[in-house]
Amino acid sequence: MTAGIAAALAGIKDAFYVGGCVRDGILKRPSADIDIALPGENIKAEALSLARKLDANVFEMDARFGVWRIITKKEKLQIDLTALQGKSLEEDLTRRDFTINSLAVPVTAKPKIKIKNTGGKNYFLLSAKPKEIIDLCGGLKDLRAKTVRSNGAKVFEDDALRALRALRTSAELNFKIDKKTLAQVKKYSGLITQSAPERIREELVRVFNCPNIKKNLEIMDAVGLLNALFPVLKDQKKCARVYYGKGGVFEHTLMTAARMEYLLENLKTVYPSYYKKIIPYAKDAALYKMTALLHDIAKPITAKKTGGRLRFFFHEEKGARMAEEILKNLRYSTFEIRLICAMIRHHLRPSNLASNDVITDRGLFKFFRDMGDAAVPLLLLCWADYASYVTDAQLKKIMPLSFKPVMTIDEAKAQSNVSKTLRHMQVLNFMFKKYFAASPKINPPKLINGSDVMATLQIPPGPRVGELLEKVTLAQVDGKIKTKEDALNYLKQIKI
Repeated sequence: MTAGIAAALAGIKDAFYVGGCVRDGILKRPSADIDIALPGENIKAEALSLARKLDANVFEMDARFGVWRIITKKEKLQIDLTALQGKSLEEDLTRRDFTINSLAVPVTAKPKIKIKNTGGKNYFLLSAKPKEIIDLCGGLKDLRAKTVRSNGAKVFEDDALRALRALRTSAELNFKIDKKTLAQVKKYSGLITQSAPERIREELVRVFNCPNIKKNLEIMDAVGLLNALFPVLKDQKKCARVYYGKGGVFEHTLMTAARMEYLLENLKTVYPSYYKKIIPYAKDAALYKMTALLHDIAKPITAKKTGGRLRFFFHEEKGARMAEEILKNLRYSTFEIRLICAMIRHHLRPSNLASNDVITDRGLFKFFRDMGDAAVPLLLLCWADYASYVTDAQLKKIMPLSFKPVMTIDEAKAQSNVSKTLRHMQVLNFMFKKYFAASPKINPPKLINGSDVMATLQIPPGPRVGELLEKVTLAQVDGKIKTKEDALNYLKQIKI
């Protein structure tokens, strides 16, 4: 297949490999797709011909800019054919966003193309000889210097999304942004909202999938992108400084995102007994980091002093509604919005359970029943939230203790301030243990249904049937009934 792609692409007239695939090939990084630039009048015919040769699906992606996309049916490899911007390759390359993306290789040079599989997805790796690379903007020099440099201020005027793309490129490649380019990003960051929401979301997801989330968010904040995209975060900086320190709630938000990143990258260390069962829930790092960013957005508008103490009544409920609006505007999927908002809306529930020395099976049952598929993700958010209150050294010290039995509230109070965080972590470990043990008291099997209730008690359909089923389930959780016969006998004893 690799040879077939290389040969097929080499047959495209007046075409060039351009942009990220060339850059990534030089860096020996796999690339998600291949971009090929060619004269606009040739694109449709070449795209249809290429799709036939590769047994691929093909469609026009952007009529305005002349973009056709080809996706191979078996390997799901993506190739984009794009019209040259301008009258020549030189005009096209100088119009591109950054120097490191302004590189090209003629398809006739037939560079080697390998296919790499990472995480179940196929990627390209393009290898061109140095003499085959066309560099008109100093991209090779900047690649060696690991620097993201713009091709002039006009690139941001033409497309404001490039301000965010500069940070994303820097984060993905672990490159620095040169000072002049960073100043340009700051100047044009306020225009970011003029970009299509889908494009903004795609860039954000890629940033959030990169390591060093706290550093990347701090850079986004410094250049104005964070406030432009999430204006509600601005008020966090002045809120609850007495409680959270100099950065207020905002610093807590950044630390929660950082702790979330640590957790997802170190599941085996944090939860050695359950990490294999948690992994299927923890694959979307960008989604969890976005949740961490938004989990306390309503604290500034709900902050109120009561009895000399700062409180944030119903900030989780209000925050979920605010997050829903933000995520809808960014065109997140319905599933993603529901999951993120469920985590935000209920992120205090484990703390509420922990406010008692005894965490009952009934309380755990109701939690896992109510949360459904969001239960495990929510507990991960809670871990990141709790861990944000301690230093790296403190976290390292208390993590081994988090597997011990839950200490009492009085025991926690008698120890250091860090013990409150430790106790909450012990509660989370206890909840995971109960959940993954598949205890019938936490996940009780269904013994009877609505028809059984109506037949046994001779009552019509209605809300009362559901209430009675709930009573039977709670009796299971309490250990009072174990079989269907027990359930039917229990029903007969209930006063209707």
